[in-house]
Amino acid sequence: MYQWGTVDRVIHGRSGVSEASKKRVEEILKQLDYQPNMYASALASNKKYTFICLLPEHLEGEYWTAVETGIHEAIATYSDFNTSVKINYYDPYDYHSFENASEAILAFTAGRSDGSSYRSAIYERFHRSVAGIGYTLYIYRLQYQRRSSSRLLRSELTPKRIFRCQNDDMLLARDEKEIVIFRKIHEGIVGSNQQENREIGFRQYMKEHHPSCTILELDLHAERNDEDNEMLDEFFRTYPTVKNGITFNSKAYIVGEYLQNRGKKDFNLIGYDLLERNVTCLKEGSISFLIAQQPELQGANGIKALCDHLIFKKEVTCINYMPIDLLTVETIDYYHSK
Repeated sequence: MYQWGTVDRVIHGRSGVSEASKKRVEEILKQLDYQPNMYASALASNKKYTFICLLPEHLEGEYWTAVETGIHEAIATYSDFNTSVKINYYDPYDYHSFENASEAILAFTAGRSDGSSYRSAIYERFHRSVAGIGYTLYIYRLQYQRRSSSRLLRSELTPKRIFRCQNDDMLLARDEKEIVIFRKIHEGIVGSNQQENREIGFRQYMKEHHPSCTILELDLHAERNDEDNEMLDEFFRTYPTVKNGITFNSKAYIVGEYLQNRGKKDFNLIGYDLLERNVTCLKEGSISFLIAQQPELQGANGIKALCDHLIFKKEVTCINYMPIDLLTVETIDYYHSK
């Protein structure tokens, strides 16, 4: 019969046990199908976990506000296990800002006795390529679904058809020959690869299925919003027949509010994310569809997966795809009440 101290050392992988004893205990544990209570072990542990989140600078109410909300909700859920969060910010239009913020995080972890644990807990949200970066998990919208925005732009505007597009029909621009992409840029730089990838997918779909449709572009300012209305006025004077447009960032309300102020009701606009101003535009008709990405759930799931990995020693899925939701004025109130 083995003493409990010996069994305990084997269970928790501690030293002080001979190879023969270790092997015999492991055989007995296997026969008994022993499963350690990781929840109880984690509660009994005095170890502390600090999750460092790297997010773009943003204003209250913008997309990343919801991501932060999800992060803090998850931290509160796991508060019994001595979890806390530290959020660092970077300028999304300045790669050097991202590098500096990342280096500050690594310097923070390097000075701690358990720095390796802290370093593995960095929740990296920079929308650039993650190739070559060591990471525990990555949460992402399914890339091929970025084409769904293309499919919304042809055929009759009927809410019932939103989720059952067939035969490559599109929901808005059935017979139109022109579509405009609205971008928000800063000195020629798009704020994230997400926007670029969505546009790539959109253009690919249009080229394959609607090659005769001309895709126009209008680059609006990321930081000089007072000039946007003038640029939009000039665009619609130049292209008076354009009736359909899309923006791949979360600030669709900039175009939506312009359409309201100008009384322009013959234009169909698709945008991303449930910002309050976007939702208002959707309800008032200046935005036809919003594509929701569940940012709050993304933030929460990131922390949850890291807690499962670090605290409960569970295996986690490295690549995690998230669904998207296509919302109209008829469905937005139901979606908000979920």
